Amino acid sequence: MTAGDTIAAVSTAKGPAAVAIVRLSGADAFAVAGRMTRRPLPSPGTFAFAKLFRPGAAEGDLHVDEALVLVFKGPRSYTGEDVVEFHCHGGAVQPERVLGAAFEAGARAARRGEFTERAFLNGKLSYDEAEAVLDLVNARTSRAADDALEGMAGGRRRAVERLYGDALSLSAEMEHSLDVDEEELPCGFVARIARDAAALRERILSEAKKERERRMFRRGASVVLLGPPNAGKSTLLNAILGEERAIVSGTPGTTRDVIDAWTDIGGWPVRLVDTAGVRETADPVEARGVSMARDEACRADVVILLGGACGEPFPDGTEVVRVHAKCDVSRGDGLNVSAVTGEGLEELKASVAAALERKAQKPVEADGDAARLSLLERAASVLGDLPVEAVPLANALRDAAVVLGSASGAVYSSDLLDNLFSRFCVGK
Repeated sequence: MTAGDTIAAVSTAKGPAAVAIVRLSGADAFAVAGRMTRRPLPSPGTFAFAKLFRPGAAEGDLHVDEALVLVFKGPRSYTGEDVVEFHCHGGAVQPERVLGAAFEAGARAARRGEFTERAFLNGKLSYDEAEAVLDLVNARTSRAADDALEGMAGGRRRAVERLYGDALSLSAEMEHSLDVDEEELPCGFVARIARDAAALRERILSEAKKERERRMFRRGASVVLLGPPNAGKSTLLNAILGEERAIVSGTPGTTRDVIDAWTDIGGWPVRLVDTAGVRETADPVEARGVSMARDEACRADVVILLGGACGEPFPDGTEVVRVHAKCDVSRGDGLNVSAVTGEGLEELKASVAAALERKAQKPVEADGDAARLSLLERAASVLGDLPVEAVPLANALRDAAVVLGSASGAVYSSDLLDNLFSRFCVGK
């Protein structure tokens, strides 16, 4: 498999639909498409309606579908290469039949994210913009989609480039000062650079917070309902979701498995999790449910704790919102909420959203999904608690500029690129 191959894939989701899109990209895209249409293709930037054929099939099996044909001449295309799109009939069968005809005509199957990878390699998208494409496709909330659109417009790249440029400028000033007798420096020069470095650090920390938020947008936040039996967890889950997702019963121990659903809380994509009531039990099935509840709580970003303490030493960084979920019957400690009357539900959602905002302020473990975040945090660390002295300031600013240069996207490792594009679907 080489970058010069012509690739093909179905670019729309599987399943019943009015229209599906089969996309071709590569040096021979026009030739491959021509073998399928058996007629001249429309001019680039225009479209035409055509029958599609299997080039190597027997005479009776030639015709596979009818489609709208769109042609894009590279570099004025998504990938920067020659691109053809067939807007054919949707469903489980027709898109695959058209794709099979494209393979017979000379294309090969595209890898995950290969269309966007080619756009990156051909200079149509920066790394940040390619990452934002993935974020937009996977967005579960409008807030996440808005952030992704800003990234596609280059907002993320420009923000880090500005940080890098300012660090470089301050570093150059300090490097120049080292060539001058310190007594000849203007009064307050070093103190002013130190103040500028501190202000730069705050801006770096602000951008790092945005990166943590993006990470949470991508992965979703885990919010776990935890408490003893009959504390109102399942009823509260249904009330937050606005639908009957969990069975509610007055019999203790009804919920024995993990029940979850995705929802939007304050713009955060949240995996809301209902768990078994935490208590000592001799029932092996219920005991397994209690163990799963504790595991979910240990992995949670936020725990909504109902009915008092459960004896859980939550991991560092876990946000806890304490709730009394039956305030229509009696008042209790924590945030009083009633799933029956709706009292306190909006306050609860606001409390969870605020907890997720705090969570976004806290460090995360470095991985392939947090490479830029790790660099930003390193740059902020280099600039922390600096003395007002020329040489330490110069060294710190030089080191920060180098780290921010990497974060701005001058160089990418193959592992970093593989990590990004392997997370795309086939066809994108």
